[in-house]
Amino acid sequence: MGEGSEVDHVDVNGLTIAFERVGSGQTLILLHGGLSDHREWRAQLDGLADAFTLIAWDAPGCGDSDDPPDTFRMPEYASALAGLIDALGAEHPTVLGLSWGSTLALELYRLRPDMPRALILTAAYAGWAGSLPPDVVAERLHDALRDLAQSPATIAQSFLPTLFTERASAAMREEALRVMSEARPAGIRPMLHALAEADLRAVLPTIEVPTLLLYGEEDQRSPMVVAEEMHAAIPASTLVVLPEVGHQSNVETPQQFNDAVRAFLGSLR
Repeated sequence: MGEGSEVDHVDVNGLTIAFERVGSGQTLILLHGGLSDHREWRAQLDGLADAFTLIAWDAPGCGDSDDPPDTFRMPEYASALAGLIDALGAEHPTVLGLSWGSTLALELYRLRPDMPRALILTAAYAGWAGSLPPDVVAERLHDALRDLAQSPATIAQSFLPTLFTERASAAMREEALRVMSEARPAGIRPMLHALAEADLRAVLPTIEVPTLLLYGEEDQRSPMVVAEEMHAAIPASTLVVLPEVGHQSNVETPQQFNDAVRAFLGSLR
């Protein structure tokens, strides 16, 4: 968690949603990736709170939030997120999504285009169905559900090698593995199906707010071809590529990641 902070809770659409809020200034909503929770944003909660108000949620089924129905898909997650933002009075925040969270940010924009002031999409997809070939989507979903049937630790072990480059420290890997291994199957299953089924390509050309696309140069899960397609499709987008870093650039190179976020947010003033 961020220094001097603690997890709080709010009821949204019949679910208790957990979140951490730190700092002061313009609001930045942090949306974690799949198999994770708000803890993956530790370096941002600690490193950006001097200038911004950061709100990092636990998506339904993750961390300290309630499990959603198994039928939850991106529209339901986005409705819960919009409810949280409204409940906290966070008017026109910048929304930063990582991987699964980036698809959620796009779904939020589709649902409530009036809500985000700007978007930061890192390691982003327009959903798996919207960014990856059908055979890749089918393979990813099949393998993830197979590993999940054994245990969250098994699926965590499978995902870990694709999240970082070999330059990531052992401590980074161990922390990511610990967080993912604590995930709950009831939370992971709908997240996987939601991402696999999501195709938000039609939303991309409608985005009218400033958008930063932030990718790791060596990302195995959201490769540069996806980054370039997203950049070409979003009219108001800026693409920043962080060299020699993988999927979780916010963890692997937090200073460079935070600097890119600061520069972008500073340009909005």
